[in-house]
Amino acid sequence: MLYGAECWPTKRRHVQQLSVAEMRMLQWFCGHTRRDRVRNEVIRDRVGVAPIEEKLTQHRLRWFGHVQRRPPEAPVRNGVLERVDNVKRGRGRPKRGMNRLRETLRIGISLKR
Repeated sequence: MLYGAECWPTKRRHVQQLSVAEMRMLQWFCGHTRRDRVRNEVIRDRVGVAPIEEKLTQHRLRWFGHVQRRPPEAPVRNGVLERVDNVKRGRGRPKRGMNRLRETLRIGISLKR
């Protein structure tokens, strides 16, 4: 489900949709339906799977570590870590990639403590 999730500009709504899909899959895996009214925590404990939000954070932090280890002249590093002021930006709302990455880094640092 998380293939390529390192670069997704996710919103809270997207994460909620992913967690709903994950719980439906886990319920199906355990042989339960919504009518059985089994709590999500019970199913998650039974299967032993971490929440998809934590996995998404881990994927982003792992990807950021790979980018940091690249040489400074690498195109991916120039696009992610450096902001170019000379380039004319396109129309519309600005991309949220770096803001989401900073938020993920902040969450990842607080999880390690």
